[in-house]
Formats: sequence, structure tokens, C-alpha cells
Amino acid sequence: MQMLTGRCGDIAPQLFEEIGRYRHKVFVEMLKWELLLDEPGIERDQFDREDTLYVVARDEAGAVIGTARLLPTTRPYLLGEVFPELLAGAEPPRDERVWELSRFAAVDFGKPVGNAMGQFSAYVAASLLAASLEAARAQGAERVITVSPLGIERLLRRGGYRSHRAGPPQLMGGHPIFACWIDTTDPACLAQLERDRVELAH
Repeated sequence: MQMLTGRCGDIAPQLFEEIGRYRHKVFVEMLKWELLLDEPGIERDQFDREDTLYVVARDEAGAVIGTARLLPTTRPYLLGEVFPELLAGAEPPRDERVWELSRFAAVDFGKPVGNAMGQFSAYVAASLLAASLEAARAQGAERVITVSPLGIERLLRRGGYRSHRAGPPQLMGGHPIFACWIDTTDPACLAQLERDRVELAH
């Protein structure tokens, strides 16, 4: 598995298009989220900008098997603009030390199974989460706020990350999403990131 991190200007145009098609398969086709689409078969929104940081997992053949998006909270971002209710009345953060993690997905559509839900990869998800938190830390983030499906809580517990809900979950397309705080400066988080870094290097 290969993990890539970069902004749209750093990513090859073909891969950038593949990210959009992958997100469409996950969020529109599989999860049935009702999202506005500028291009058929490609999922992008107003938060896919020049300063958006992408983390992409690819298999040995180069196919996208996981994606995540990181946004600074000092500019408009998904939680603050679209889902502030997930914060249970709290003000959306506007802080250079806080970054948002969204559009997190780890589904391997190349797996020979009968349905897309069975193609979720726990290994890819754990590796993608670690790479995303490390990328956020590299940008100066001390905390990450997520807009994610509930499944990310299991990843956080298994990884030993210090995290907590920012508010109760809400339904989108029949699936619960929620906002979650992750402390990237916690020693347990740093130790887990180092373990994942070593594992990915081998």
C-alpha cells in the first residue's frame, strides 16, 4: 500500500480525478448521501480548494482504496459552514492549531466480495487515519475536529487516541455522522503514529 499526501497542485491531475470518482462511489453510490455534483460521477464541493490537503491510500496497482481531506479552520470548512449543529451549540473553531478531517473513507472496491460495505478495510482505515493525523500535525495542528461516520470512533479506540464527541450524531442519508475532537499532541497519539509509520515503512 502507498500513502500520498498533497494539495491539488501537488497531485497529478489523473489522481485528483480518481479521488473525486472514488468519493462519488463511497459517499453518493454506497452511502446514498444527497450531495450536489458539478460533474457526473465526481464528488467535490466548495471545500476542495487550493489549500485543501489530501491523504490518499493506493494499492499495489495504483488504485485508490482510501481518501481523507484536511482543511484549516482559519478558512471556511465543512463543519463550520454546513454542519455547525454537530457541535451542540458550541462555536465552530477558528484556530490555526485546529484542522478539520472530513471525507474519510477506506473502501477497497477491488476486493472480490458481494457488496461495498464488505469492502471496508480496517487496515487501510487505521493507516489512513494515522497518516491524516500526522499530516495535520505537520501543518501545526494540535487538535483535529472530524466530520465522520460513527465507525471512526472504533478506529480511535483501537489506536488508543485521545478523542471525544463534540456533540450527538445526526443522520445524513440514513447514516449517522458526528463531530469528534482528536488530540494530536497526546503521548498515546504520538506513539501510535510512530508505530504506524514504522509499519508502513516495511
